Amino acid sequence: MSVQNARVKEWAQLLERKGRDKQGKYIIEGHHLVEEALRAGASVETVIFSLEKGLPESLAALASPGEVELVGVSQAVLEKCTDTQTPQGVLAVVARPQLGMDELLAGEHDLVVVLDGVQDPGNLGTIIRSADAVGAKAVVLGRGTVDLYNPKTIRSTMGSMYHLPIVEADLGLLLPRARERGVRLVTTSLQAQSSCYDTDLRQPTWLILGNEGRGVSPEVAALSDVQVIIPMQGKAESLNVAMAATVLLFEASRQRLM
Repeated sequence: MSVQNARVKEWAQLLERKGRDKQGKYIIEGHHLVEEALRAGASVETVIFSLEKGLPESLAALASPGEVELVGVSQAVLEKCTDTQTPQGVLAVVARPQLGMDELLAGEHDLVVVLDGVQDPGNLGTIIRSADAVGAKAVVLGRGTVDLYNPKTIRSTMGSMYHLPIVEADLGLLLPRARERGVRLVTTSLQAQSSCYDTDLRQPTWLILGNEGRGVSPEVAALSDVQVIIPMQGKAESLNVAMAATVLLFEASRQRLM
């Protein structure tokens, strides 16, 4: 199979959002991520591996015959289908899940992270990992948030994207429906008067965090029930959005455990 092969070109298109949207698929790279996807029952269609290195036995054992296609390729093909300088020797093509607002609202609402325009792939990945770590029920990506299936985002989730639902939604439509179901909407603000440590986060709570530079948009902030601030004793003006999300998630977890 050459780099000019039609299938190889389709796989390479998944490195760009336009290609992912067109095909309804995305690509993941590395033994750990592919294994996490297979173990979680994600819709893995094809596992692409290095003919030189061979397919790791652990992946071969997880890839159900007849359900997952296994394709051995050259190093040149691997390099065409990844954005990393040194391909790890195994990729997978995965169909994107179709989870929407209705499915989210029909599930548990106990602790959810909502992101309003977070732009950095590393920040999004870290927030997903923190949400996974505390047992949050879902992560919601509002409009303007970086693409979950960006290869950099996928890598930064370290597999946590397969451990909880992640939903793209119009926050102007979703948040009022969540409140109707008894959810308390909490946003962060540097102008807030309430400390996150003095705010009851034990009830069903959705933590809303905004863009790295602008914060939560005025439209979304207007839908919230309470605004909180993370008290800081030092001279730093603010925290990175992923750090702030982690502090709030673990404070909510602490209150529940206490």
